[in-house]
Amino acid sequence: MKTASLKELKHELGDRSPKELLELCLRLSKFKKENKELLSYLLFEAADEAAFVESVKKEMEEQFSLINTSSYYFINKSVRKILRMAKKYIRYSPNKETEVELLIYFCSEMAEIRPSIQDSLKLRNLYQRQLKAIGKILSGLHEDLQYDYQMELEHLEINI
Repeated sequence: MKTASLKELKHELGDRSPKELLELCLRLSKFKKENKELLSYLLFEAADEAAFVESVKKEMEEQFSLINTSSYYFINKSVRKILRMAKKYIRYSPNKETEVELLIYFCSEMAEIRPSIQDSLKLRNLYQRQLKAIGKILSGLHEDLQYDYQMELEHLEINI
């Protein structure tokens, strides 16, 4: 089966009635959990981005508290799982501020893990990659936001 392009899908959806669109959305939400999560974000949480960010932060905090710190292997697996979850939520939001805020929060939580991530090359590299990603995203934001987030980023770079 050949997948249609985004332009073709947009054109075809424009020709459908509201009732047909509703049925298509509901059917789409049945197939993948991510589709349902995205639809939930768009319908219930997109209007209040701050509450969305806080709920994701709370979920990340819970996940960080559950990390098995008996070995760096388990820490690495858990941190990667949390990062995957954060990236998934970041994809839902079109705001770059949300992405920066969640990645900064991820890095700050990661820096607080004990035993320190300094002793693990994999974790240290993962942390550095996220800091670089934050830096790239910052360059596209408004100057006032850049300054605020840059201060937080510098604080994270000093801590590790």
